[in-house]
Amino acid sequence: MYLVDPSALTPDVWRIMHSVAELLGKAFLWTSVLLSTHSALKIPTPTVQSDGTQVESGYLLGLGIGDITGPVVETNMMGYADRQQTDTGLHMRQRSRAWIVADATQPFNRVVFINADIGMGDTGIRRSIVSALSSTYPGLYTNENIALVATHSHAGVGGYLENLLPHITSLGYVKQTADAIIDGTVMAVRRAHESLAPGILSVGNTTVLNANINRSPSAYLANPADERAKYEYDVDKEMTLLRFDDLDGDARGFLSFFPVHGTSLYQNNTLVSGDNKGMAAYLYEAMVEPSSMPGNTTFVAGFTQSNVGDTSPNTLGAVCESPGNPWDGQVCDFEHSTCGNRTEDCRGRGPGFRISDYESNLIIAQRQVDGAKELMEQELASVSGPVRWAHRYLDMNFHRFELPNGTVVQTCPPALGYSFAGGTTDGPGKFDFIQGDNSSSPQNPFWELVKGAVTPPPPPEQIACQDPKPILLDTGYAHEPYQWSPDTVDIQILRVGNFVMLIIPGEMTTMAGRRIRETLRAQLISSGVVGEDAYIVVAGPANTYAHYVTTREEYAVQRYEGASTIYGPNTLDAYIHEYGNLVPYLTINATGSPPSDPAPLDLTGKAISLQLPVSQDHPPLMKQFGDVLVDVNPNAAYHAGDAVTAQFVGANPRNNLRLEGTFLTVERLLNERWTPIRSDSHPSTTFQWTRTNTLFGTSTVTITWRIEPETPAGIYRLSYFGDAKHLTGSITPFVGVSSQFIIVQSASLL
Repeated sequence: MYLVDPSALTPDVWRIMHSVAELLGKAFLWTSVLLSTHSALKIPTPTVQSDGTQVESGYLLGLGIGDITGPVVETNMMGYADRQQTDTGLHMRQRSRAWIVADATQPFNRVVFINADIGMGDTGIRRSIVSALSSTYPGLYTNENIALVATHSHAGVGGYLENLLPHITSLGYVKQTADAIIDGTVMAVRRAHESLAPGILSVGNTTVLNANINRSPSAYLANPADERAKYEYDVDKEMTLLRFDDLDGDARGFLSFFPVHGTSLYQNNTLVSGDNKGMAAYLYEAMVEPSSMPGNTTFVAGFTQSNVGDTSPNTLGAVCESPGNPWDGQVCDFEHSTCGNRTEDCRGRGPGFRISDYESNLIIAQRQVDGAKELMEQELASVSGPVRWAHRYLDMNFHRFELPNGTVVQTCPPALGYSFAGGTTDGPGKFDFIQGDNSSSPQNPFWELVKGAVTPPPPPEQIACQDPKPILLDTGYAHEPYQWSPDTVDIQILRVGNFVMLIIPGEMTTMAGRRIRETLRAQLISSGVVGEDAYIVVAGPANTYAHYVTTREEYAVQRYEGASTIYGPNTLDAYIHEYGNLVPYLTINATGSPPSDPAPLDLTGKAISLQLPVSQDHPPLMKQFGDVLVDVNPNAAYHAGDAVTAQFVGANPRNNLRLEGTFLTVERLLNERWTPIRSDSHPSTTFQWTRTNTLFGTSTVTITWRIEPETPAGIYRLSYFGDAKHLTGSITPFVGVSSQFIIVQSASLL
């Protein structure tokens, strides 16, 4: 019954009552979270000194994995900015992996680290992830304590970034890609949240050799000799690993940080993959839980990117691939990475290049796995202390700040130099662009005409600010039909006790990463935030993709990395200054948030999308979806190393991404039942789709399985799972199955 006559209540009174009810509801929710966190998870009692100072606290640890694989066909791939690199199938699914660390005594103090098998973080993607998590877990996961870090795979699906420049090759914004990344990442964090339990953290370093080289050594040599003398190598060889254990000391997973570009798979690859970082994660997780399908392991292996900017996995160096020319097979020009004064033929070679880039990918991945395994088998240093974070938005347009020597300098609106179009030895550019050309002489008149038609001519203040970069694309002044490059970036630090992560919105070169790590470490120690036992790591490209960050000396050389340092020569110093301003917010007693510039505008509503939808699928005459067109050989005796292939009447995989599922299985007959033993997430399988007739909507799917060593003898078959779109718009699933075939091998068990 009513306690008062509702008709007597004014609108203002109704609003007040509604607000009170809303507050009571939130209070109930927070109380429930606190009770469940403290009682269900059995929080250990902290150790406290006689003066009340907490000296030790446990952590709540959560780990999770989610499938983020977008459309694996008819979509431009992300990383090489090559319009011709349109995906045609799948090598391995992309995944997001999430780690949550919460202070056991103050469980609302928590951070979320997301490591995603994508090219780079993005403001729009992160905004959507934060929105979904903050609405599901109000007050726990916010814009401040969530970091979205990319493995920097150049073999993933494109079209998800928010700004216009990357949309040029992807035919605009691809919502299906973005949605897959968002949904799968949110799933990973939810699974991490649901797995929260008391645990122990420890950390250590090891040296990983033969997994990376410097692809711009001439720029690195521009750094001061005394600074370079402090380091043995021109790229970082140290892997830092944060280990996650339960209270019994059993490993639940880890986060490792090591810099190597995700360019093991070349520009001509059209199968979606996680490149060497995604492969490393698969290898380690499969090693720990060999009976689990990829993506379904409870152990979560994190191979995170670090100061990756000038690193390459193509460890045999760059060689001229110029048949018929006298320089064929020779080392590329040192200063400009050219062959015969052109960039196209200068290409880096991975350690397995004589076999394939997939072999190189596997080798570089395994070397990272070996480094992580070495650390996981050691007794590492314990991590203890509070969980803190600091985040702000920073507008980089003519941002003024003071250097340590008192000089006032500024950053610039975004712009890309001529060497940006020259590409790198991992992915050479075209035409007559080369790296390391910052001469004041007039550029090619044709390109001067083209650049003026693409972006506005840079004003004098921009030319002076970006000097000595000759500006090719003045993206900071290009706002139509929407912003070409980001003006505002995320500045973020996550602290877990004596382990501090600098979340960087770009690709820092080796020396740039060293400088910010050492400067911030000294500042953190001198401020009393951490002690001499502190570990400081760089993680990126994260949150916002703001291209590259070089040292001032490397910037002056204007190789690819310098030309792609979009905010000008003072970019690194600006980051060092602004990350330093976040240090006071990492103390145990810190309150409030650092001052912030306005958040970037949401551009997804303005984004252009030119990718055509799937109109229909249709089987050929007298055929049905899933019918076998080319079968396996049922009479052959297959052995390890053989490739088993079947081709089916297919349908467009864009109809159903099959997130958390698979487009294929390899099945073994066991006890009169077909048991899946491989999926499209295993590196031994490939899924390739071919459009055979656009008008009639016919297509084929080819499934290949390269039989691994020690595969047991037995009876097997290949299965294809597809979804067909009809003229009515409805989508129906179907299954295709090959004939069974026999593997003759020693009967060792999987």
